[in-house]
Amino acid sequence: MSEARLDFQRRQRLGMVEAIWGQHKTADQIIAILRRFQDADELALVTRVQPSKAAEVIAEVDGALHHPESACLSFGALPAPLPIGAGVAIVSGGSSDRVVVAEASLALRCHGIPVDEVMDVGVAGLHRLMDALPRLRSARVLIACAGMEGALPTVLAGLVPQPVIAVPVSVGYGVSEGGRAALDGMLASCAPGLMVVNIDNGYGAAMAALRILRGDLEKLLDP
Repeated sequence: MSEARLDFQRRQRLGMVEAIWGQHKTADQIIAILRRFQDADELALVTRVQPSKAAEVIAEVDGALHHPESACLSFGALPAPLPIGAGVAIVSGGSSDRVVVAEASLALRCHGIPVDEVMDVGVAGLHRLMDALPRLRSARVLIACAGMEGALPTVLAGLVPQPVIAVPVSVGYGVSEGGRAALDGMLASCAPGLMVVNIDNGYGAAMAALRILRGDLEKLLDP
């Protein structure tokens, strides 16, 4: 029997499916938790799961699915995208940010939010970001993931009016390693209204976007 106290009312209370932190749980603990989700007929998301651990879980739990790009597991069928047009654009400074982008993308897809991933448009080649602006302007919320000095969200928030959520990524050399330089740069941003989550926290950025979208969703789905 799992000792975890699961929040099956989160979806009704907050409109969010329950998420499980997998990195510091054993495969047996995750298996026990997912079986409780199975009994409750609830969708689940497990973040930060190593491939070997994921393989153990999948072998024991029917319906569990490994998403290697995001290092996550899901349990239960993901919902079809909601008919709301453009939802969230997730922008990355480089391809090294892929795991964080994929975690945010999967977390949003667990809620039916359409996602557009715009990869490798960091400010080291500013023309790449400028070329992507027409595509980004159609999204309702932007999530910007960047390592190194973390300048991408600041530049982006100075170019578009939508909410921008910044995710510092633990990619870089020297003082940039671990994401602290990117985090400090984003927190010190001169772009007004830029929101910042913790290092590598793609899931947290996705849930912040979901909260922002909540009012729009109610209007779009029940006009």
